[in-house]
Amino acid sequence: MERSPHILVVDDDREICSLVSQFLSRHQLRVTTARDGAEMMKIMEAARIDLVVLDVMLPGEDGLSLCRKLRADSATPVIMLTAMGEDIDRIVGLEMGADDYLPKPFNPRELLARIRAVLRRAEALPPATTEMPTGGKVLSFGEWRLDLAKRELKTTADELVVLSSGEFDLLQAFAEHPQRVLTRDQLLDLARGRAASLFDRSVDIQVMRLRRKIETDPKDPQLIKTVRSGGYMFTPSVRVTGGDA
Repeated sequence: MERSPHILVVDDDREICSLVSQFLSRHQLRVTTARDGAEMMKIMEAARIDLVVLDVMLPGEDGLSLCRKLRADSATPVIMLTAMGEDIDRIVGLEMGADDYLPKPFNPRELLARIRAVLRRAEALPPATTEMPTGGKVLSFGEWRLDLAKRELKTTADELVVLSSGEFDLLQAFAEHPQRVLTRDQLLDLARGRAASLFDRSVDIQVMRLRRKIETDPKDPQLIKTVRSGGYMFTPSVRVTGGDA
């Protein structure tokens, strides 16, 4: 029997939690609710959650901070809810690692559609090459070491190379899925940037910048290969170690 996706709704508004829970349950989704970050973390530790619907405005720790913490060691998809409609608030949420963003008030049918779309995208993503928790990983390839906990790229000679947040996320996506073709859409999802990167060719621009920093000859790239009509392939073998290695 196929398992129903388990959705965690985090909102301090009891009425919203009740309405959303009832609506999603009628559409074959399992729903658990939490009123704040503490309840959210307890549920995440005790249950397998497939997607989190997370309100920005919460008592105590806010949704943006919780999203950042969740994204530090989990790939669980997150849809942010907020009463604020400004573009800057949407962008901040997405930069924290959210997969999508829905302003309040919202139609429950639109939330359901977004949940289904994010779950489909998550299921379509290729699995990472290792199951080691993100917070303890160092990915080594060639002369490079990518420390996921410190979000640093260094050479084997311990020279630091400064990367933007977007460049780091893209390089992490490549290094966790080496020697396979990744489409631009997959790269956007893996780098947690689909909804934030609505501009055409944004992946191509980030790849170009990455090549300038890690390729011996950016005009003849050997690490990040372009695949015609496909996307890109990260060619080196990647060794995974703990953060103290």
